[in-house]
Amino acid sequence: MNVFGVDIGGSGIKGAPVDLERGALAEERHKVLTPQPATPDGVAGCVVEVVEHFGWTGPVGVTFPGVVTGSTIRTAANVDKSWIGVDAGTLLSERLGGRPVTVLNDADAAGLAEMTFGAGRGRKGTVIMLTLGTGIGSALFVDGRLVPNTELGHLELKGHDAETRASTKAKEDEDLSWDHWATRRLRKYLAHVEMLFSPELFIIGGGVSRKADKFLHLIEGIRAEIVPAELQNNAGIVGAGMAAGAA
Repeated sequence: MNVFGVDIGGSGIKGAPVDLERGALAEERHKVLTPQPATPDGVAGCVVEVVEHFGWTGPVGVTFPGVVTGSTIRTAANVDKSWIGVDAGTLLSERLGGRPVTVLNDADAAGLAEMTFGAGRGRKGTVIMLTLGTGIGSALFVDGRLVPNTELGHLELKGHDAETRASTKAKEDEDLSWDHWATRRLRKYLAHVEMLFSPELFIIGGGVSRKADKFLHLIEGIRAEIVPAELQNNAGIVGAGMAAGAA
């Protein structure tokens, strides 16, 4: 069974049909740049463009980089603040000609995919997935059950919003070496999260997971196992498709 998934990010919006039996994309994904400013109208237009690229007419799952309750947006750190209070499910369904739309937090979607098909498959205890990109998304699981909308990228770390120091964007904006970023930024953030939640496993996702060999081995002093996401940057699309399929 195939269902369509769309992953909205601070820099790009990507989607594809998802094979729910394999937990994989059924076709090569299509990506467009996130409009600036990333207003509801602008982003909705991009979602329509991605979906119509495939001629898709069925249900659609959509991730959003912020807190989502029901289908209403509660926070919008890396997109335009005009999203706050918007019923994204209704907006996107209307723009997609009445297709059913399911909306969930982007990191939660990626975590669901990894726990079902990827690095977290079969793992019990406390597992935390962190998606490193424009910001830092988080998905917290206890014995396989999701605790939604944790948004641990916004923990305060040494007087800063953690994602402004330890995200991939922070590495790129400050032109940090892999060593500096991994040992002085990401390790300190992981240590802080570990102190709060004592997870058995960290799953590192986002686009940087493709380059795990450049930095994971540099992180020392963390008791939890640290592994890259197996679905890499497609996890959000797969999780969005899973959510739509379960709706």
